[in-house]
Amino acid sequence: MRYLPNGKQMSEADTHTIHEIGIPSLVLMERAALQIVETMHKKNISTEKSLIVCGSGNNGGDGFAVARLLTEQGKHADVLFAGKEASLSEECRCQKQIVENMGISVFTEFPDEEYTVIIDAVFGVGLCREITGHYKDVIDWMNLQDAEKVAVDIPSGICAATGKILGTAFRADLTVCMACVKLGCELFPGKSYAGESIPVAIGIDPKYFSNRLDVCYTFDKNDLGKLLPSRMMNSHKGSYGKVLMITGSPGMAGAAFLSACAAYTVGAGLVQIYTASENRLALQELLPEAIISCYDSYDDSQLSHLLDWADVVCIGCGLGMGQISEKILKNVLKNVSCPCVIDADGLNLLSRNIELLNQCCAPVILTPHMKEMSRLTGWSIDTIMEDRFQALDQIIKQSGPDTKSSIICVLKDSRTVVAQTNRQRFVNLAGNNSMAKGGSGDVLAGTIAGLLAQHMAPFEATTVGVFLHACGGDEAKKSKGSYSVLARDLIQGMADAMKNAKECR
Repeated sequence: MRYLPNGKQMSEADTHTIHEIGIPSLVLMERAALQIVETMHKKNISTEKSLIVCGSGNNGGDGFAVARLLTEQGKHADVLFAGKEASLSEECRCQKQIVENMGISVFTEFPDEEYTVIIDAVFGVGLCREITGHYKDVIDWMNLQDAEKVAVDIPSGICAATGKILGTAFRADLTVCMACVKLGCELFPGKSYAGESIPVAIGIDPKYFSNRLDVCYTFDKNDLGKLLPSRMMNSHKGSYGKVLMITGSPGMAGAAFLSACAAYTVGAGLVQIYTASENRLALQELLPEAIISCYDSYDDSQLSHLLDWADVVCIGCGLGMGQISEKILKNVLKNVSCPCVIDADGLNLLSRNIELLNQCCAPVILTPHMKEMSRLTGWSIDTIMEDRFQALDQIIKQSGPDTKSSIICVLKDSRTVVAQTNRQRFVNLAGNNSMAKGGSGDVLAGTIAGLLAQHMAPFEATTVGVFLHACGGDEAKKSKGSYSVLARDLIQGMADAMKNAKECR
């Protein structure tokens, strides 16, 4: 697990380190410069002829220190000073003076020479305004140069909180991040500009963020083995929970199969599919391990019996938008007493009457993609993309008055975010574009349900489910490539990812 702070949060950690821990700002700057140079060498970036483009703040101070270190190593380093003399921070002024005392070339006009690497130290994580004028010209010029590109902490022009492009932005091949990778380097479009982002230790302890509810976190691949639920030697199918899948309107057996198969694959003990009668034959052939219960019309007593049986309910995959489906959803939300995952058509039905969530007294996990989130919130997709965290806050605050009720929202995207009130938000960085196929969401819903059945806490089951699903996508891409992965391949990919994670522990 690692943290993804925004600019404000990182600045607060920096201040804490300087004033509470007692590490001077210049010491942090020296460590940053050492790590930048070392990381470039590790990545085989040629520093034989380097141009460091410096601003007036402490990010620029890091850049001046890099120029000095490269010169001490016998490399040729020039500095293009893009800032304003009157705006120099105390530390940046000190580093600039040292560089000038050493006779390193510092100029303010664009050079005619060619360089092996351009190092961006213009703006740091505090930038929140659009870049215009001279600074825009500088960054656009840097992007046009035929050299490798390295950013100090964050590419200039990327919002550290949202990944938004602030007018223009430096396009880096490598971003060397102080202490933590910044959230804006991982959210799109910022990710497309940051290249490979590598966190380096400079004396700021990431544990500072451990109790900050406003700071996001993520998992890395080597975390998976520790995150999966344990399997007891003395156990049986009942030990791993019963999942009720309310999925599949007529002709939608595939959605029911994918979600149910995913739940079984991640370890659930029993899966019962409640589906339209037309799907019985197909599902019995596709997944003989599942219990199949069917309906032709709405049956209140049958549904109540199934809800009593279940340890987890997953509703919505291929459910349809008809009257029967709507009645089933209303009954479930009113009477369910175990964790309930709502996906796809379940979300679309819910968007017609979002107040139904207030009737539920059990944990609810919503898994909308952007368009479904738009229906739930009434916001445009562009507005949600602009501030996905605010949109998530609107949804998770729908919890009912009963203390047993809580809402977890999984906003699915190339960077899926999981949110619950009073919890740090999880940002998923695993996965790839091969997963952009029909049925992928059904697999995710079933994955979360299958982990919930194994007695994982709802938020943990959800975050691990999102991560495992994405790891499955990465495994599937290894065998099928970017174009040919199908939703069913994600299930096999998850099986491979879990096997590898447990064997490597």
